[in-house]
Amino acid sequence: MPQRVFPDFLLREWLFLGSVAGLVLTSIYRGRIPSYSIGDAEVVFVLGTLFIAVKGLERSGLLAWLSARIEKGRFLALKLVATTFFLSMLVTNDVALVALVPLTLALDVRRRDLLVILEALAANAGSALTPFGNPQNLFIYWFYGLDPAEFIATIAPFSLLFLVLFVLFALWIRVPAVAVSSRSPVLAGRRALVYGGLLLTVILTVLRLLPVETGLVVLVYALLFDRGSLRIDYALLFTLVCFFGITDNLKSLLEASLAHSGHIFLFSALSSQLISNVPAALLFADFTDQWRALLWGTSVGGFGGLLGSLANLIAYKLYTASESTGDSAAFTAKFMLFSYVAFFIGIAQFFLLAALA
Repeated sequence: MPQRVFPDFLLREWLFLGSVAGLVLTSIYRGRIPSYSIGDAEVVFVLGTLFIAVKGLERSGLLAWLSARIEKGRFLALKLVATTFFLSMLVTNDVALVALVPLTLALDVRRRDLLVILEALAANAGSALTPFGNPQNLFIYWFYGLDPAEFIATIAPFSLLFLVLFVLFALWIRVPAVAVSSRSPVLAGRRALVYGGLLLTVILTVLRLLPVETGLVVLVYALLFDRGSLRIDYALLFTLVCFFGITDNLKSLLEASLAHSGHIFLFSALSSQLISNVPAALLFADFTDQWRALLWGTSVGGFGGLLGSLANLIAYKLYTASESTGDSAAFTAKFMLFSYVAFFIGIAQFFLLAALA
């Protein structure tokens, strides 16, 4: 087992390692240390408090308890897809998938591969609707100082179209009823209530209804009473720090601006296929004031290949690592097919709406 640790680390943290390498190389090439703004620090801090609050909810058993309730009754596929969509709006797409994909894999039903694929796509579409649904949304919202209503109205057509498409497809999938498992997840009601309040605090902070410093409440509570909630994805936070530095180096190197909304949409959507949509948002934000196109580009870019979104990789890894699943190659082919169909539908939708505007 020890000899597998390093390869596993490379596979798990490739984005973080790549961002470190990119920061070092661009800094050496420019012969400068990148500068960071207060806004950069605020984004990382707010995202960190969001991760802590969501981790606390996960540790309280609330997400497992909600997941177990989905097994009951009819329309299993519809409930899984809809729950993933709406849950990702609040607790991020990554966490929604971590909660629901294992439940799906534990069910004794056919077509689990299609269910997991739909859940991954629904998580990307649902999380796009809110400023705190995923890291790139929070960055775009904070970087451009946006109004929450305007933010949601801009991306709502994207999320709602795919909600309708995924619901229709989920209704078409025939999944036999399953026997409800006898397991009963332990729900720590007091802890769930506390972290629900802390999550609400972070959301109000993101919406600028509370000052950024309010997020210290989340950090202090976790330090004093629940240090297990501090076990969050620090690699992602440090990845953001590295990409802030990379974009600063590139900005001083290129000193260019992308003004055409169609260009920034396509560039961000296509680059997401190579470097994921979170760093794509950070990369292009310094070169454009077209935040709507950037928001759409990184949202559509979450579809497509496995690298389009970290949520895609999470769903893929959970499925292929399970002993109860079948041919990984067949699952990969299906995932790519469905995801790229959604990718091109999203591109067509953007340009159709632009033409009608």
